[in-house]
Amino acid sequence: MVGLKISLPRIRLAYLPTPLEYLPRLSKYLGGPKIWIKRDDLTGPAFGGNKVRKLEFVMADALSKGSSVVITTGGVQSNHARATAAVASKLGLKAVLVLRGKEPSEVKGNLLLDRLFGAEVRFFPVEREEIPRIMEEVADELRKKGEKPYIIPLGASFPIGAVGYANSVVEIYNQAKEMGIKIDWILHAAGSGGTQAGLVFGTKMLKMDAKVLGISMGPDAESLRSASLRIAEGISSLLGIDVRISAQDFKVVDDYVEEEGKITKNVVGAIKTLARTEGIMLDPVYTAKAMLGTIELVRNGFFDANENVLFIHSGGLPGLFAYGRELSAFMS
Repeated sequence: MVGLKISLPRIRLAYLPTPLEYLPRLSKYLGGPKIWIKRDDLTGPAFGGNKVRKLEFVMADALSKGSSVVITTGGVQSNHARATAAVASKLGLKAVLVLRGKEPSEVKGNLLLDRLFGAEVRFFPVEREEIPRIMEEVADELRKKGEKPYIIPLGASFPIGAVGYANSVVEIYNQAKEMGIKIDWILHAAGSGGTQAGLVFGTKMLKMDAKVLGISMGPDAESLRSASLRIAEGISSLLGIDVRISAQDFKVVDDYVEEEGKITKNVVGAIKTLARTEGIMLDPVYTAKAMLGTIELVRNGFFDANENVLFIHSGGLPGLFAYGRELSAFMS
């Protein structure tokens, strides 16, 4: 068993290690490589998801700095915002969620959970680029009220958060070794760069011969590579571990991008495929789109037939219940 010595503050929040499972029926159905899944939808609090791994280090940092309130952002149905609200409640912190979009007429899905966890939710129908400034303004407002705010960027995609996914590679490495398999590819939904930064850093650190492939949820491949590289370099500095990483280490495909929040027939098809072959559900905004990309890559012969492809299930299941009408339209 290998391990990663991390000197950073950490609060154990996730149920780890999450299962690593073979998907025999999906593999047979697609007729390609052997497909495996890392069940990070089962990390625990508030329906789990990949953000809980990141929040173990992020929230510990917030508490070590004496913070009284955390501020973060995402879309109206943000999985990250929901996980942050839940963990903040557990740790006795206030949470302010700066959500990008108009306030919906109906409270459901992740937004319903945000409310139940007691988060203060604010809506801003602005472009993504404006959100960091707005979060700083919210932080200034809270400081004037005597609070000590801690800002968590989109998806907790900064070095402290990404350490959670560097650590996940240790888990994958040990599980694969115990099972006697070699992981050739690690696929995941890529949105803000933190998960891929951690995964690439971890595989490089362990000298693990596995290629990490991010399936973009929106940003173009070059933007994601640049963001992920900056975060990975930050992990190296933060942990004091010299790992040589270049932009070429970040493999990204942006051929399967769908409009954010838009549920298409192909997306629902990916959800149905995994549900009806393996009994595993995906969320319609992120993991289903990543699975759609995975399926298309297999069908296009991207992988060798004898390779082992690991799909990171990053969670987000409450989103299913926010898009019931859209999903139903393509269920037949």
